[in-house]
Amino acid sequence: MNRLVLGCGYLGLRVARLWETKGDDVYVVTRSKINAEKFQREGMIPVIADITDSHTVKDLPKADTILFSVGMDRKKYDSVHNVYVNGLKNVLSGIKAPPSQLIYVSSTGVYGNFEGAWIDENSPTNPSRDGGKACLAAEEVLRDCRFATQSCILRFAGIYGPQRVPTKTLIQSQQWKKISSDGYLNLVHVDDGARIIQKVAEQAVVQETFNVSDGNPPKRKEYYRFIAEQLGLSEIPWEETETLNTNTRSGSNKRVSNKKLIAQFGNIFLYETFRTGLRQALAVDE
Repeated sequence: MNRLVLGCGYLGLRVARLWETKGDDVYVVTRSKINAEKFQREGMIPVIADITDSHTVKDLPKADTILFSVGMDRKKYDSVHNVYVNGLKNVLSGIKAPPSQLIYVSSTGVYGNFEGAWIDENSPTNPSRDGGKACLAAEEVLRDCRFATQSCILRFAGIYGPQRVPTKTLIQSQQWKKISSDGYLNLVHVDDGARIIQKVAEQAVVQETFNVSDGNPPKRKEYYRFIAEQLGLSEIPWEETETLNTNTRSGSNKRVSNKKLIAQFGNIFLYETFRTGLRQALAVDE
């Protein structure tokens, strides 16, 4: 199989490695010549291009599966809409041979705030943040494009794993005054996310939308407390924190169900809860 990965970063690179290990020909798009050399050493086929520049993606290689897993590089780009929406448009225009499947990595940020209620793929979309708005706009572009019938949308919850425990530095530096403990965190370990994408490709699923979350969202307080315990840090004074952060509550409080995902692929999670996932991530980081 020929696979094309756009966005070969924290998640995309893991997917590329899984495909490469299985003997697939894996093309990876990168802006960096240094990264291109690194990918080539791993047995992948680098394509130097920038999705925000239509001229560089006008002749993308033919692929059975295309994975669009582009993140926002705030060091290089100012507009998330330009990256997620215009970047996707450029890529779609640059595809000459129709793929069997186009997998788009979106975000559960497209749903907005549900005051802590459970939501699924049929819940209304009303994003409050720029990232969620851009992802939703990109989904609409995909549904209206010539590859709509070959597409599958994966709405990812917060991705964490080794070198990506978002609150680790915050807690270690004791900057607890900046933490809001209210609301739920919807999470998925990066290794589970990569394996799920691999399963979606193996089953050639198209014209579907899935929420990719471990389905066990903790309260922020519970999540932060566990990290502090694992790192041997003193307990965060939550009462004072909650008083200080009265006006900084989450604007997208919800619990994301993964029942549709499990019904399709079975319970394939290695890390069903943040506790097992964080133990692994923190152990690797040490």
